[in-house]
Formats: sequence, C-alpha cells, structure tokens
Amino acid sequence: MPARGNDPGPRPARRGQRDGGRWRVIEFNDIGELTSPVAIAGFEGWNDAGEAASGVVNHLGIAWQATPVGAIDPEDFYDFQVNRPVIEVEGGQTKRLIWPTTRISLARAHPADGSAPPTGLSRDVVLVHGIEPNMRWRAFSDELVQSMESLGVDLVILLGALLADAPHTRPVPVSVGSSNVKLPSDIAVSGIGRVDYKGPTGIIGVLQHTCTGAGIPTVSLWAQVPHYVAQPPSPKATLALLRGVEDILDAPLPLADLPEEARAWERGVDELAQQDSEVADYVRTLEEAKDAMDLPEASGDAIAREFERYFRRHGGAGESGDI
Repeated sequence: MPARGNDPGPRPARRGQRDGGRWRVIEFNDIGELTSPVAIAGFEGWNDAGEAASGVVNHLGIAWQATPVGAIDPEDFYDFQVNRPVIEVEGGQTKRLIWPTTRISLARAHPADGSAPPTGLSRDVVLVHGIEPNMRWRAFSDELVQSMESLGVDLVILLGALLADAPHTRPVPVSVGSSNVKLPSDIAVSGIGRVDYKGPTGIIGVLQHTCTGAGIPTVSLWAQVPHYVAQPPSPKATLALLRGVEDILDAPLPLADLPEEARAWERGVDELAQQDSEVADYVRTLEEAKDAMDLPEASGDAIAREFERYFRRHGGAGESGDI
C-alpha cells in the first residue's frame, strides 16, 4: 500500500491481515494474471554506488512507462531523521508529502489498453525501486518477498553497485551471484565474473537469502564503480548492469541515450584526470593492473558477447549509437 501522508498518488494496493493492529502484507488488486513475471530490483544507499543500480530501475520504469501498483508502508522500516520525507510547496500551499519507501511498478509485455509501450519481452516485468531500510530487515524482506509470491514472480534480478579500484577507461566489471543452484537452463551469464565474497552485506544480500528460502530463483548483478568518481550519476555502470540484465533475460532492453551518456561521462572524467597529474598517474596504474589481469582469451569472449548483443538487438528493439 502506498505510504501514508498527503501523497495523492495511485493506491491500487491494500494491506492484508492485521498483525498487532497494523497491516502487514501487501495485496494487489485489479492487476489480473501476469505472464511469467520477472522482478528487477534496485535499492538506493549502501548497495548503490554512483546510483548505478537504482538508475537501471528508473531507466526501465521511464522507458516502459511502468504503472505503480503498490508500496511498502515505511513506518516500521525507515528512520525519518535519516531518510526524511520530501514536501512539495507551490505558491505557499503544500501540494504533496512523499514518504521514503520501496515502491513496486508493473510493465506489461503487451499492455491491453495501449497506454504504455510494450516491453518487447515475452514476460511481464515487476520493477522494485527502494531505499535500503534502516531497521527490521528480516520483516522488510519477508514482506517484499511475499508480495512477489502473490504476483507469481518466477525470477528475481537484484542489482547492486560498489566502489572499487577500477579504471573508468575500461569496461565496467560486472559480477554475478546466485543462491539457487537450479536456475532455469536458459539463464546464461557467460563472460560475467562470479562473485567470491565474504563480509558485510546490504539489503540485496538479505533479499537474495530470503528469496532463496522462498524457493524463488534469484540472480544478483554487481557493477564496480571507480571509487575516484563515486558521485552520481554513473551512466557507464548503469549501462553495464542493463546489459547484464539483457544477458540474463536473453532479450534486448531499451537503452535510449545511455550509451551516449556513458561516453560523455568517460570523456568528462578524462578531462578531469588530465588536469591533475597524480590522478592521471593513478588511473594509468589501475589500467595496467586491469590489463594484466585480463587473460588474452577474455578479449575474444568479450568480442563474441558484443556480437551476440548486436544480433539480439538488431533483430529486436535496437537503437543506433549502441556501444
């Protein structure tokens, strides 16, 4: 259910059974049956360096004109002194009060009324754009996973981005992780590095664990954002994650202006580095380390993947200017 307050946005979801006087479970009304829905989720905060992960969800939501279908009540999960609500005042009058929360939108493969463009996929897409909660992560994850189950989601793609010693002049490294050993056979992420990590986690890790417990196949993609240009946006990392999602779904996704924005971002960082010799030397050091790590055959794999993407996009909703 959309968060409480003066937000006049659509309210197509309502709460289910009460627990101690509070509504606990999201229910979705008037949505109808979905076609093999896949959920794509990104959360602002610790998991979202350069806003690359949340940028993918925002990008797809705009491209597909996704319809809001629900949101988690933020009262139990967010510290409003850390994530403050936003108020909109025009001409001295309060127009809206928007609470920080996690919102769910729907993009259909074939919208019945033609009010939104088709996704170009053979399945419907549930977009989850959230803010990492400040408390009660287990309850938050349980509620969100229950909502996915009620929608019949059969695959969850979780997106994250982290700061790393990665040069901005090279392709953005993307790693994949899965808690499910029996993913559908058509899900292939060849050429993307496998996650090898032990340490603190964010809501992405907790959600992946919860989805696994619920029996929902789940894949996480992590982009490495150069730590010396951590400020958002990071369109090159967003584009890398979007292409990772394409590889998982084996279908083209709308890129719009992202390729050109990524090139402009890289040119801008080049110009800044040239103004500081220490930064330029540091970037060269990162480049040498990255090039030394890449095996000779890896470049061949990269070329093959680009050919696969080209032919996939050429036969679908491709766009000129892709890189």
